[in-house]
Amino acid sequence: MNDYIVSARKYRPQTFESVVGQQALTQTLQNAIRQDRLAHAYLFCGPRGVGKTTCARIFAKTINCLNPQNGHDACNECESCKAFNEQRSFNIHELDAASNNSVEDIRNLIDQVRVPPQIGKYSVYIIDEVHMLSAGAFNALLKTLEEPPSYAIFILATTEKHKVLPTILSRCQVYDFNRITVPDTIAYLQKVAANEGITVSEEALNVVAQKADGGMRDALSIFDQLVAFCGSEITYERTIEVLNVLNADYYFSLVDNALAHNVAGALMLFNDVLNHGFDAGHFVTGFAQHLRDVLVSKDPITLPLLETGDSIRARYAEQAKRCHPVWLFMALDILNTCDINYRTARNKRLTVELALVKLCQLGVQATVPQTAQPAAKPAAPTAAPKPEAPKAAEPAAPQAGAPKPAASAPKIPKLGLGLGPKKESYGNDQAPVAQATQEETNRPFTADQLRDAWVGLASTHKEELRLKELIENYIPHLTDESTAEIQMPNPWQMDEMRKAMPKLIVQLRKTLHNSQLTIHVTQAEYKREQMAFTAEEKYALMVEQNPALAQLKERLDLQID
Repeated sequence: MNDYIVSARKYRPQTFESVVGQQALTQTLQNAIRQDRLAHAYLFCGPRGVGKTTCARIFAKTINCLNPQNGHDACNECESCKAFNEQRSFNIHELDAASNNSVEDIRNLIDQVRVPPQIGKYSVYIIDEVHMLSAGAFNALLKTLEEPPSYAIFILATTEKHKVLPTILSRCQVYDFNRITVPDTIAYLQKVAANEGITVSEEALNVVAQKADGGMRDALSIFDQLVAFCGSEITYERTIEVLNVLNADYYFSLVDNALAHNVAGALMLFNDVLNHGFDAGHFVTGFAQHLRDVLVSKDPITLPLLETGDSIRARYAEQAKRCHPVWLFMALDILNTCDINYRTARNKRLTVELALVKLCQLGVQATVPQTAQPAAKPAAPTAAPKPEAPKAAEPAAPQAGAPKPAASAPKIPKLGLGLGPKKESYGNDQAPVAQATQEETNRPFTADQLRDAWVGLASTHKEELRLKELIENYIPHLTDESTAEIQMPNPWQMDEMRKAMPKLIVQLRKTLHNSQLTIHVTQAEYKREQMAFTAEEKYALMVEQNPALAQLKERLDLQID
């Protein structure tokens, strides 16, 4: 007969010290045992596979030990401990509330409570998935749960605390179990692998820990699956193959293509993802998660939010250095919008491809770290251009007689603000505008690029709530190659936009790399609806819409009342 036991059962913790990721809770339970301050009812709640039932069994075994070690550890040698280890203890009763959720089942449990323990001090009743009890069963349990015999202790376990009646919660000590972190899961799996004589890479364990989503039982089950597939050596490549997980290299390469504005490369990578059988929706959410991890890698304060191994952490840190925070904000917003639209889109592939194109079209100014900006100064005609200079110079070449950026600062076109017959202009007389446009070119842009750049300004003006609201509610519409128009509904909002437009136009020119961009702010024209109150006014309005009514009135000699 095969004696194989799955890892989730074989490596179930037998002591409080071996429980992973719940140090605060296990220490509290140990102190309660040592001080002999035991409650009559406990509620253990938290995600699946984090140790709720395990801690309940360890607790029940320890309080019934006849010779406790250090005041809070079971000896594993007395009759009570041996009976527990051999699963023949009559002091510990486990009830699955998912299949025993009726009033009759609770009545049988109450009858058992009347019987005192044969060995040890306490009879412990562990009710798993307690939220599955019916309302009648909960009510039948209330009285016994509030005033049980001195030797009875109840331990309720649930994954959905909000479904437990408040009257039950008030009678219990509530312990909230945490999700097990990725580093803790990796460390425990490394111990299991070493004990089993299996070689496994840290990258593979990181994938397992991410897939388990904070549950150690899930992680051990996935580990057993990998052992069955890979044998005694588990690699990262074979792990992502058996678990059908998208290789992280795709996400790193996509970011590199987006930073390089390589639309073709990004689309071919996405096509390769689809050819390998991965769902486009899962790809979008995975890519957004990757960008989130890159973002939290930029600041040492947020670095603990990155739940991954040390080797993968180094790759995130390297890529984070090349991504500007503004670019990451805009990229995450594009992917979030894509995720929302994906569910209702008819052409789902086109929706994702459009998002990738937008990512690749984000301005270079937002992708270069700020520390590199001071180096981009007007240079002598013989100086070697920056890597971005050839790209920027190509659109400006056909323009005959255009001034060279290296020779003098380009002339800034005036910004017309259409306030009725009056227009106010902002030109070269403003020093901040002249300085901000030293690196600008005449790169063409589309209406979508203008809209994305305009919406991106809202994230840079989060503290100015009125301006942020104006940016989000009123978007410029492109009227020709370098001219746009914003229509404002009232003079007050036009005045607010007029004050903010100089700095907004500078930011837009930087992002779009077009110093010829001009935005006109005009007031929208509203046609006043003609109202009719008297009978004569109503008749005149009806005749205006249908002239035949006048002839009908004359022929029939009708009067207006």
